[in-house]
Amino acid sequence: MDFYDLDLNDYVLDALDDMNFTETTPIQEHAIPPILEGRDMMGVAQTGTGKTAAYLLPVLSMLADGGYPKDAINCIIMSPTRELAQQIDSAMQGFAYYLNDISSVAVYGGNGADVVIATPGRLISHLSLGNIDLSRVSFFILDEADRMLDMGFCDDILLIAKALPKEHQTIMFSATMPGDILNLAHSILQNPVEVKLAVSKPADNIRQSAYVCYEPQKLLVVKHLFEQEPPHRVIIFVGSKKKTKELAISIIRAGYNARAMHSDLSQAERDEVMHLFRSGKIDILVATDIVARGIDIDDIAIVINFDVPRDEEDYVHRIGRTARAGRGGRAVTLVGEKDMHFFRQIERFLGKEIHKEKMPEEFGETPAYHSAGKSKKPNAKGRYYGKGRGRGKGKGGKNHCHNCKCK
Repeated sequence: MDFYDLDLNDYVLDALDDMNFTETTPIQEHAIPPILEGRDMMGVAQTGTGKTAAYLLPVLSMLADGGYPKDAINCIIMSPTRELAQQIDSAMQGFAYYLNDISSVAVYGGNGADVVIATPGRLISHLSLGNIDLSRVSFFILDEADRMLDMGFCDDILLIAKALPKEHQTIMFSATMPGDILNLAHSILQNPVEVKLAVSKPADNIRQSAYVCYEPQKLLVVKHLFEQEPPHRVIIFVGSKKKTKELAISIIRAGYNARAMHSDLSQAERDEVMHLFRSGKIDILVATDIVARGIDIDDIAIVINFDVPRDEEDYVHRIGRTARAGRGGRAVTLVGEKDMHFFRQIERFLGKEIHKEKMPEEFGETPAYHSAGKSKKPNAKGRYYGKGRGRGKGKGGKNHCHNCKCK
C-alpha cells in the first residue's frame, strides 16, 4: 500500500517524500488506519518491521490536524531503554520535519512538549516530583512492552496509566505475546484492535547448530567454542539474571574479556557496557533478553544460546543479532535435558532440524535428543560456575514481574 492511500496529514506525507518512503510495511498498513480512527490497539511485530512509523505517523498526523491543547503534553511514549527512546525521537524529528508547531522531548519529561518519550522509571521520577502534568494526555504509547515487563516496569506503567485522563487512546506494541503482556493489555486497553504479524524466519545467512548436553557441560562447550575460534563480537544469551552474572564471572576467570548485561544494572552501567562492547574493548557480552531486541549492532560474529528460549519469537530475536547488514553469522544453541521440548518447538517453527554438533569425547556421556521425558544424568563432579547452578525461576527463566498488579 502507498502512504498516499492513507489519511495522513499532507505535511507528514511531504516528510515521507523527502525520506523516499513510499510503500507501507505490513504492520504500517494494518495499524495506521485504526489508530487514525481513534481505536486502542495491540500490535505484535518484530523489531525491524516499521512499527515506530506505524504509531508515530498517525499520531503526528492527528496532532498536526489540530484540536489538541498547545500548552499540554499530548502524547506519552514509553520505551524500555534510553537508547531506544533516542531512536524514537530521531525518527520523529524526520517525520515531523514540516510540523513546526509540534515539539518532542526525549528521555526526560517536561511541561510544554507535545510528545514526551521516556523510560517508565524516568517518567515516574518526574511524576513523583510534580515536574510533569499528564492530565491532558491524548495518546499513551508503549513500545516493546514485553521488554519493559522483563525489566520489571509493570507497576510503573500501571502507575503512569492511572495518572492519565479517562479519555485517551492507548497504543501498545510488543514483539511477543506472553501471559504478562495479555494481562497488561486487559488492564489498560479498551476494546482494542489487534494487529499481529507472523514471526519472520531467521536470515538464510545465519549458520545454525546445536550441542545436546547436560547442564554442567554447557560451560565446557562454550570454552571449546572459544578454543576453536578466539572470541570476538560474541553475545551469549542466558535465561536469568543470576546465571548471567555467574556465567560472566566464570568466563572472565577462564581468561576471556567478558561483561554481563542485565536489568539489575543502572542505565549508566548498561550504557557503559554497550559502549565498551561496540568499541571492541569487550569481546563477549553475557546477557539476558534485555538486549535481544532494539540494539543495533551490525557485526556480531556469533550468538550462543546458553539456555534455549521458551518460544520461537525469542529464538528469532536472539539469533537475529548476527548476520546483519548482509554479513554472515553463526548461532549455536546449548540444549539441555529440560530444553529439548522447547527446542523441538523451535525446529517445528523453522520447518527443519537444526544440525547437532558432535560433543568432544573427553566431555563424557551426553543425553539423547528427544522432545519429552527424562534421561539419566552422568556423574558430574562439582559446580561449573559460581555458587549453585543459578537456575532461573518463572516462565523461561525470565525476569517476569510476578508480583506486579498486571497479573
